[in-house]
Amino acid sequence: MPETEAPLISLPLFPLQAVLFPGGLLSLKVFEARYLDLVSASLRESKPFGVVALRQGSEVRKAGEPVVLEDIGTTAELLDVDSTQPGILQVRCRGLHRFKVQSREQQSDGLWLAHATVIDDDDVNIAPVGAYLESVRGLANAIATLKQQGTEPFLKPFKFESAGWVANRWCEILPISVAAKQKLMELPDPQVRLQLVNEFLRTKGVVK
Repeated sequence: MPETEAPLISLPLFPLQAVLFPGGLLSLKVFEARYLDLVSASLRESKPFGVVALRQGSEVRKAGEPVVLEDIGTTAELLDVDSTQPGILQVRCRGLHRFKVQSREQQSDGLWLAHATVIDDDDVNIAPVGAYLESVRGLANAIATLKQQGTEPFLKPFKFESAGWVANRWCEILPISVAAKQKLMELPDPQVRLQLVNEFLRTKGVVK
């Protein structure tokens, strides 16, 4: 039997100079009209939007500046929306599922709309094994240290038994480029993603 094609979903896009991973926490300061409208619609309709990394261009719209977006991003759901001053929203989101853009168009207000297909989630049953247990312990230690410093960058529940979750959380805090994080996020095999993270941690002396 022929494979069933994944259905297309329609997503407004929020381009950033950052990569959102599934299960990740994203804080945004929203002030451009197009994104204030996006957040309002997402809140009103209880629908996610798409976060994509910028390959070229800036987050704030500039006339005549070329903008190039990555083709794979992550859907985001709103957790908190707070208006501390007129015209500005402080937003916290959770990364949900990866998606691949099949087509996109830009509206007159600058907002990008995409037709996309959802990418399968990491298999949660794939666990960190032997060689990567130091990376798991290292992440637990990093979380404890960050908490002591008053920072909690990860959403609970913590899933140290999941290779994908451990790899994704490391990717969020490692001092690597947006392009490198994008490549890691795109990898379909969470074990391979964790292996690459583990190799990086070893080269930096974070784990033995």
